[in-house]
Amino acid sequence: MTEKNHVIDLEEQHEKLGKVEISPEVIEVITSLAAAEVEGVATMRGNFATGVAEKLGRKSHGKGVKVDLGQDGISVDAYVIVKYGVSIPEVARKIQDNIHQTLKTMTAIDLSAVNIHVVGIQLESQQVVVDTNQE
Repeated sequence: MTEKNHVIDLEEQHEKLGKVEISPEVIEVITSLAAAEVEGVATMRGNFATGVAEKLGRKSHGKGVKVDLGQDGISVDAYVIVKYGVSIPEVARKIQDNIHQTLKTMTAIDLSAVNIHVVGIQLESQQVVVDTNQE
């Protein structure tokens, strides 16, 4: 891992052809898509900047995800809004499993932690109840 370039260097991938580096932004996009495809997830939570960018027509595929390249390894935090009526612990476990499996399959990266933060509930009428104390 090279800090100055903000990329993840896969040491086991060094071969005659060169090395493989994966940007943390790629991990954010994969994580966001893996979390959003779980049944019971209404949407991922973005911040103000991603909301403005989406209104201007720019889609943010990595919204609602934070990647931490720490000493203990790579951890991801996913901020989700779930649908009303689902079992939150069950959906959160499925999100963790899907993120872990998808990242392992696509990048061969083992994560040290997959943290799920349920920050809101989407009711049937498209109304979203959000905890504003998060992030």
